[in-house]
Amino acid sequence: MKKLKLRGKDLQAIGYTQGRAIGIAIDVMQKNYKHETKKEALQTLKSVLENPQSYLQDPSLSKVAEVLTGKINTANAEIPLHSFIPDYNVFGAAQIEPGALKQMEVAMRLPITVAGALMPDAHQGYGLPIGGVLATENAVIPYGVGVDIGCRMCLSVYNLPDKILKEDKHRLEKILVQNTLFGAGKDFSKSSDHPAVERKEFNELPVLKSLHSKAAKQLGSSGSGNHFVEFGFVEISDEESDWNLPAGKYLGVLSHSGSRGLGASIAAHYTRVAMEKCRLPGEAKHLAWLSLDSEEGQEYWKAMNVAGDYASACHHIIHEKISNALAE
Repeated sequence: MKKLKLRGKDLQAIGYTQGRAIGIAIDVMQKNYKHETKKEALQTLKSVLENPQSYLQDPSLSKVAEVLTGKINTANAEIPLHSFIPDYNVFGAAQIEPGALKQMEVAMRLPITVAGALMPDAHQGYGLPIGGVLATENAVIPYGVGVDIGCRMCLSVYNLPDKILKEDKHRLEKILVQNTLFGAGKDFSKSSDHPAVERKEFNELPVLKSLHSKAAKQLGSSGSGNHFVEFGFVEISDEESDWNLPAGKYLGVLSHSGSRGLGASIAAHYTRVAMEKCRLPGEAKHLAWLSLDSEEGQEYWKAMNVAGDYASACHHIIHEKISNALAE
């Protein structure tokens, strides 16, 4: 017989609105009513919702009834994880380290989780594995989005032969040093005047207001760790006509970085807020979420998008400066 599987949206469809009640109800049903049909389980939960007082002494359903009636202090109660691990796709499982698999299993047990997957490059992160994909229901996990919001790569290809890499090596090195900065905390002496740091959110959100000056001075810089800006060659074949270049090898520049101190500070702030409002077991504490119906959730969503656009602007500024220097 198939084991019972319930999701948050199933309970919302019958009237459940409380996040903790949904998580506890699903866990209780899948532990104690696992051989019932979905229809039977939902009917039972609907009965509890309609008259929770009559279930306060029930051996298993009392946990749900207590949350619904407020008979227990749920203000800071720990939210339980599901006792089972839903199925999820793993691509390239043989190459993925055990730590990443364990983190994904924990993430899949969150009561807000709808679906998940691990990509072939997945490795252990700070909550959700890097290379992990998690779909949630009306909630956002700041640490799931990541500390470096909007981290990405950007490639420019120039109509210059690849031999310039050897013939003009020192000039290319000088161009990199003069047109971006590398290293944690590094910033330019003057603030940038750019739409990415003129967003209205910098005045509307207190967190962003306090970060504006630093963000304006770091725009166009590259960060530290595995972030880089490098010259190399790009080989274009006859089939790759989108480049509007004949087949051959050309000079290219590739950059890898994200939203610098702006994104890191946003992630740190809203992760603290989420952990205060959403208390989870120790192994899942960094997966604390914010409801998108909450004020904090909406604030984070806006700040996250600002940081993503800022990361994109960093790359475009670097590539534009390098293009101008190459043209001189």
